[in-house]
Amino acid sequence: MFYIDKIPMKKFLFLIIILSAASCKSPENKSIALVDRYSESLDDIISTEARLDTIATGMEWSEGPVWVASENMLLFSDVPKNTIYKWTQEAGISSYLIPSGYTDSIPRAGESGSNGLTINKAGELVLSQHGDRRIAVMKSDLKEPKPSFVSIADNYKGKKLNSPNDVVQDSNGNYYFTDPPYGLANQERDSTKETMFQGVYKVTTDGNIYLLIDSLSRPNGIALSPDEKTLFVANSDPEKARWYTYELGDNAVKNGKIFYDATPLAKDLPGLPDGMKINKQGIVFATGPGGVFIFNPNAELLGKIRFDGPTSNCAFADNDKTLFVTADMNVVKITLKE
Repeated sequence: MFYIDKIPMKKFLFLIIILSAASCKSPENKSIALVDRYSESLDDIISTEARLDTIATGMEWSEGPVWVASENMLLFSDVPKNTIYKWTQEAGISSYLIPSGYTDSIPRAGESGSNGLTINKAGELVLSQHGDRRIAVMKSDLKEPKPSFVSIADNYKGKKLNSPNDVVQDSNGNYYFTDPPYGLANQERDSTKETMFQGVYKVTTDGNIYLLIDSLSRPNGIALSPDEKTLFVANSDPEKARWYTYELGDNAVKNGKIFYDATPLAKDLPGLPDGMKINKQGIVFATGPGGVFIFNPNAELLGKIRFDGPTSNCAFADNDKTLFVTADMNVVKITLKE
């Protein structure tokens, strides 16, 4: 989702000497989670003794985690490396899919890899592909991944998409996705950009694509409420660092509202509103300035899991009892309350 393209020299040197993530096991790195608690109801969601377990490290920019229950594995993107990695409790981390977001042989600038991932109703891997500028489905078995893709959406009214960033599917099979310019070399000023806006779209089961929102400066993370009546969208703009909600209608949205405004925090803390997930009770876990925000459905901030660096996205596993967070070069696991 949001990727810092200026890597400090200290971090760069570390990346040179670190062992390849494709062959390493899960690092033994656990620490007490630092949780800011603003409501007693947070005690029912995350324990005061919850721990952060770093399960992968050495990425350039980790993103788009998705838990694949059928295989007991976590998949996540490393956007600059054009790679999806796999993690299991038994084997740790390994390369899963290369290339993941850009499949052409012609060199390109900008972010090339996959970003947000999801598993669709058919049990297939769906990818937001920056480099190929599309939402696509991997047409191979999850157990034997191959870079063979079929486009779900790659244009709007004949104009190329920017660089699809995150995607979610509803129970009827429709897709919703965001399309900021992060994957383009010069972002909104890129010469290859064909739309005049940064869109939020819906793709119906018959393949039609509808523009839902064209007014956000940096639409990023996207999620649906449990009843699928409300669409949540994060805006990764430091001047308008907000989460928005919209009522879903017939291939359109209405009554857009600011769910929470984190703009004041974005001036001093690392990260911006980015990926998010919503559990079955409607509790929103949203990556943003300084960590993972936890909201109830009424937009009350219950607490925040603090991180020293930027966080990009999160995913649930084990019937919402486990939370995975992609956090810059790391991926961490946090046990939630049952």
